[in-house]
Amino acid sequence: MYLEIPRKFGPIIHQAQQVAREVFRPISRKYDRAEHAYPKELDMFAHVVDGMNAGAGEAGAAGAAKLSRSSNGNGGGNRNGTNMNTVLSLTEVCWGDVGLALSIPRQGLGNSAIAAVANEEQLARFGDTWTAMAITEPSAGSDSAAIRTTATEDGDHYVINGEKIFVTAGDRADAVVVWASLDRSLGRAAIKSFVVEKGTPGMTVERLEKKLGIRASDTATLRFENCRVPKANLLGDPSVDKGFAGAMQTFDNTRPVVAAMAIGVARAALEKTRELLAGAGHRFRYAAQPWSLPAIDRELQLLEAELEAARLLTLRAAWMADNGVPNSMEASMAKAKAGRVGNAITLRCVELCGSLGYSETELLEKWARDSKILDIFEGTQQIQLLIIARRLLDKSSSELK
Repeated sequence: MYLEIPRKFGPIIHQAQQVAREVFRPISRKYDRAEHAYPKELDMFAHVVDGMNAGAGEAGAAGAAKLSRSSNGNGGGNRNGTNMNTVLSLTEVCWGDVGLALSIPRQGLGNSAIAAVANEEQLARFGDTWTAMAITEPSAGSDSAAIRTTATEDGDHYVINGEKIFVTAGDRADAVVVWASLDRSLGRAAIKSFVVEKGTPGMTVERLEKKLGIRASDTATLRFENCRVPKANLLGDPSVDKGFAGAMQTFDNTRPVVAAMAIGVARAALEKTRELLAGAGHRFRYAAQPWSLPAIDRELQLLEAELEAARLLTLRAAWMADNGVPNSMEASMAKAKAGRVGNAITLRCVELCGSLGYSETELLEKWARDSKILDIFEGTQQIQLLIIARRLLDKSSSELK
């Protein structure tokens, strides 16, 4: 096992570090206080990201999706491609600010959905569109198969009716990938994803949520009332035999990304904690035996070990995606570990730094608030553990609930 980061990612990581330090950190507190205000500084950064993605080939999950379609992951040798690129760069960017990272134009969660299941024509049409993803409903959260939003066939269109909540970038994005059922009597098999472009009659933004953290990112409630979308906007195979599996493939690409975000913010908290303690006169020792160390040293070393375990799980899940290897269990492992560890680390750092950690003098309290969502969205901790158990025990969702 070779665990060093490939040298070709060095320039991308360096660019992401610069952005986090020079762009995100200076405006982090500003947009935390000005919730729902659009960070205009991100318009310039979006062009930088476009350039980085162009240099890497195809953005996000697109490279893996194309690899899977062309070779099923066989015969291509070892690849460290766009999924690894996304994970490594987002780790650095979220070292700067998670909410701002979620607000970068044309980098929405819906873009990963398009890359995962869209056909070539759809990739060409929507590839550069800033796309949010709408799954959760008032009566369907962790159980994505229980969604009640419907898409009824009507000539050359589908008519969508329903309500979606907690849509990240739902107000700012240029389009939304909406999960809806073609026939609720068929259960999860009839669930499909549709691209609904901004301005489509029948789609309205009901409200923007006020949140504990990631306040720089807008989180919207969307309503669909007789919203007509062309049949060509249904992503992937229209057959009900392959519906839900294709839609769920999205998560195999996005969960390592969320894990990377948790790693970035947790690393920021650990580094700041060490910096503050060193400034107060504490000297860290790594060569001494654990039983001879002060409690604070042992605590930080344990947190560092947990973070490194989460980082390696995340790199493995991203590598598997780049190489066309099924990674559903590994993606859930990375998300579960990093989400829990990231939140635990940021909270503990607040405690260890006392009044400095709890006040707005430093960003530690903000990082603790931001990190909590990373253990919730893209599937909660409990859902990830359930998915892992099903894979390990070879049980279906109906056999192990």
